[in-house]
Amino acid sequence: MASEAQGDEQTLVTLEDIEATRPRLQRSGMVVRTPLLRDVQAMFPEVGNLRLHLKLENMQTTGSFKIRGVVNQLGQVIEETQGPQKRSLVTMSAGNYGRAFAHYLQRAGVPGVCVMPITVPDNRVALIKSMGVRVEQCPTSEIQSTVDQLVREEGCIYCHSFDDRRLIAAYGTCSLEVLEEGLQPDVVVVCCGGGGLVSGIAAAFHLASKKPVKVYAVEPEGSNAMWESMRAGHAVTKPPKSVASGLSPPFAGKLCYAHCRQYVEAVLLVSDQEILQAMGTLLHRGLKAEPSGCAAMAALLCGRVPDVEGKDVLVVVTGGNVSVEELHSHLPSPLGGGVV
Repeated sequence: MASEAQGDEQTLVTLEDIEATRPRLQRSGMVVRTPLLRDVQAMFPEVGNLRLHLKLENMQTTGSFKIRGVVNQLGQVIEETQGPQKRSLVTMSAGNYGRAFAHYLQRAGVPGVCVMPITVPDNRVALIKSMGVRVEQCPTSEIQSTVDQLVREEGCIYCHSFDDRRLIAAYGTCSLEVLEEGLQPDVVVVCCGGGGLVSGIAAAFHLASKKPVKVYAVEPEGSNAMWESMRAGHAVTKPPKSVASGLSPPFAGKLCYAHCRQYVEAVLLVSDQEILQAMGTLLHRGLKAEPSGCAAMAALLCGRVPDVEGKDVLVVVTGGNVSVEELHSHLPSPLGGGVV
């Protein structure tokens, strides 16, 4: 699909945009260079004859890649909009963006509101509230209208949780870290919700790699708005349903769609059961990841990623925010059986 790009290239992030985010991320003290596990195919014999590498964004501060984007986005928003009277920022999130959003605002001393679906676990709501951010919950279908109401009635400043150039540019730093460690992957596999992370990673590899790289986005079968968008030729809205709540926004981002159309080879789909099996496999190998962080690995383990024989394949494990109770619920037989 990368060869069929149609979007306005002026909207796409550049390598200069991505590089420009790095000083802000470094100054913040909130973003770390996450581990890159190289040549770990022996840990996962299921993947077959390839060289497997894992970028562990589940070990990022706040437990996911989201803090990279939040530091860049909110840092700029606050500089541009805050005066003597602090204006609240508002966003929508099922968990990881909201956690990073609250973490940053707590450090900055700026008020915020996070609109969350009523289906998210109570512990995620409690965590965001504990950092001083107000939480409003509503059905997924009403999230955007609730955000719009807060902007209109309370004067909140809206910070999109995935469809934002500042987020996309910062997520591209993940790719630059990989390249700086001397790894030139042939294939990169990334989880996809609204599409911000895969947009940044794909753009950075395309613009900075010394050789061609095929980047695949992976979505749950029940929350496949980007897959549908690629078919339709434009960003679509689709009610989501998946165990991977972090990959289940109610629509694909228009800007993210433009990046995926330009830089992503294809969108692959995996079932919820395959996601949970991948989570169990990772846990059994000592890597704790939430369902939303496991979709890319699920695609590789289930043989969905094409043309990987003999190739250097990079899988991004995107988040590790899963409680012991959730692990027990998703993996009822942690000491044995087919799941782990």
